[in-house]
Amino acid sequence: MLTGCLMICLFLQVAIDFTASNGDPRNSCSLHYINPYQPNEYLKALIAVGEICQDYDSDKRFSALGFGARIPPNYEVSHDFAINFNPDDDECEEIQGVVEAYQNCLPKIQLYGPTNVAPIISRIGKQAAGKEPIKDASKYHILLILTDGVVTDMADTREAIVRASYQPLSIIIVGVGNADFTDMQILDGDDGVLRSPKGEPVLRDIVQFVPFRDFKTASPAALAKCVLAEVPKQVVEYFSHKAIPPMNPVLDSTPSSIANTPD
Repeated sequence: MLTGCLMICLFLQVAIDFTASNGDPRNSCSLHYINPYQPNEYLKALIAVGEICQDYDSDKRFSALGFGARIPPNYEVSHDFAINFNPDDDECEEIQGVVEAYQNCLPKIQLYGPTNVAPIISRIGKQAAGKEPIKDASKYHILLILTDGVVTDMADTREAIVRASYQPLSIIIVGVGNADFTDMQILDGDDGVLRSPKGEPVLRDIVQFVPFRDFKTASPAALAKCVLAEVPKQVVEYFSHKAIPPMNPVLDSTPSSIANTPD
């Protein structure tokens, strides 16, 4: 249950890692294995975490992006592409729409690399900033990144997160598979303040890392608690920094609202 809610429109964006380190989708060992009978590791994570987050999105339409693949028609490497191949409208209807776009996209692309995360963080950070000054506490963005964990552009990613910490944005990184997630723990910043390569600290701690392997047999409630643990605090810290008062409080939580503090 969520208490002390603020009426805030949340916008969820999903970014999926299509780098070759995930393994050939035709191979049963791949995290992107194309299996007609059961979901692969990415789909399991997307569905489990996405269904938690979608209840707090205002319109149930999600921007769905990919990175690290060669994409049609020219098969050039892209670190920021719409998985429905429509750059003018990258949104999908509910998490099921993201699942369908992912399943349609996977056979058409070539997994490649490197694992550059900074371009998508920078893109969503700019979207969150908007074109006009933010005047009220009504809109906030959440970027959900699904990755196997080995970031290639660590310096640029740290810089992008520092810049994004000044915008109405939180980042949830879900580690898929059994890779070394040391980089993700660093980005999470729980063990210390994340800094840019030049030493500039983040304004707010906006990254939450969740190793999906730790929750495969856990209850949905346990996964939800971990995924959303830091978001309410991050929302409050952003609008407090901007000295923007909350919208009128409501007594009960609704799908388009988020709490000051979790129960």
